[in-house]
Amino acid sequence: MRVTIKKLITALFVASSLVCLAAAKEPGILPQAFNGWTMSPPGIKAGTDPASIDPTDFAVLKEYGITDFETATYSRNGRKMQVKAVRFNDASGAFGAFTFYVHPQMQTEKIGDRAASDNRRILFYKGHVLVDVTLEQISGMSATDLRALAEMLPHPRGNTSVLPTLPADLPKESQLANTDRYIIGPIALERVGVPIPASLVDFSKSPEVAVAKYRGAAGVGTLTLVEYPTPQMAAERLRALQSASLPAGPFFFKRTGPILAAISGDIREADAQTLLAAVNYDADVTWNEPAKRKHLAGPTEFLIAVFVLIGVILLTALIFGFAFGGFRMLAKRLFPNRGFDRPDEVEIIRLNLK
Repeated sequence: MRVTIKKLITALFVASSLVCLAAAKEPGILPQAFNGWTMSPPGIKAGTDPASIDPTDFAVLKEYGITDFETATYSRNGRKMQVKAVRFNDASGAFGAFTFYVHPQMQTEKIGDRAASDNRRILFYKGHVLVDVTLEQISGMSATDLRALAEMLPHPRGNTSVLPTLPADLPKESQLANTDRYIIGPIALERVGVPIPASLVDFSKSPEVAVAKYRGAAGVGTLTLVEYPTPQMAAERLRALQSASLPAGPFFFKRTGPILAAISGDIREADAQTLLAAVNYDADVTWNEPAKRKHLAGPTEFLIAVFVLIGVILLTALIFGFAFGGFRMLAKRLFPNRGFDRPDEVEIIRLNLK
């Protein structure tokens, strides 16, 4: 009988563990339907290999922290929509990948956290998911449909929803639309065509890079911001840049705190100095330790908590019971026949009911 009970408990524990693991698994990315669009056969195609979603720039997706992707075809009233959704470790990865794929020729749209469109293609990101949509025909309802899709995408949890702050240091005045880029690795730096080589940026020091193009009186210049963990690292890299021979010169440099700013291209020195003056680091003390996630107890944890509570109640009852009984015994011995003691013969009121 003991063996049977033991096997039963083990089976229940394993089943509960499987339930907990299934609950903790990341949900799917794409919904089955949204705003009248329904998924067409064969349904969702999912994967984790970035080469399957982008054979050319899969290494860039790895740098931004891709976790998985899903593709599907939706239809409504005879029209079709091709959707590719790529999920990253955090919102910074989705934002960086969006800036990598967006083109200056695209028009800005209000979908998700940021969006742009070009003919029949619409690119947007929401949280930690980047979505690339191809439509047979863009209509007045296309943006409304995709906003409904964006609201149905999974949301990042905890600190994974926080966007990088460095792109906000890029001046907005005279910036060319959709030319800003956020980079965290050497491959994306090279593909984007940043005028500073990766060897001088030195990604072993874990920097972040933000780049944008600006229109000046003489032409277009490129502003590159590189933020390092400490001001000392930024100062050391500034000296290395100033002593290096860079082909895309002339360069104008500035360091503000841990941020190194460099301007190059067809831009006059006066315009370059104006841009550099607009880049200023403001120290902001924040609590940067990861927040603890709220954990919902599964069946196994719930049963364990119930038994622990029962044990605490029983232990408390035993402690108070022994304490009360011991106190009465001690008082009876020290003060016989006084309060806690009674004579051997005690009269009892009896009712002679017949």
